[in-house]
Amino acid sequence: MEHDNGVRMDRWLWATRFFKTRLGAVEAIRAGHVLLNDRRARPAKPLRLGDALRIRRGTFVYHVTVRALVDKRVSAATAATAYLETPQSLDNRRALAQQLRLQPQPLRLSKGRPDKRARRELQRLRYPKETN
Repeated sequence: MEHDNGVRMDRWLWATRFFKTRLGAVEAIRAGHVLLNDRRARPAKPLRLGDALRIRRGTFVYHVTVRALVDKRVSAATAATAYLETPQSLDNRRALAQQLRLQPQPLRLSKGRPDKRARRELQRLRYPKETN
């Protein structure tokens, strides 16, 4: 869907599936995680074709160029055609994902609340009986 005046940035980010909700997009924009042409912008700022966005989601950073103006949430395949990600950004994200996969996962000692037996063992460790 083409628009003369552009599409609100928060709506475009939601429609292209960068964020699950518009509120999430608004919060990211206000926090400075989304830059429009290397500048902070407000959520209602209209996007135009060719605008450059830098989107940070968690540890991943996307550098994209707007190719289509969409304001309704579309399928993932259609959403991917609405922007063009730079090859360097794509390579950086893949390398970071590989690094994160290779890192050792933290060891979980327990799987939630202790059961009756585990509680008694903890109690024995905390309050050992005094021997005389």
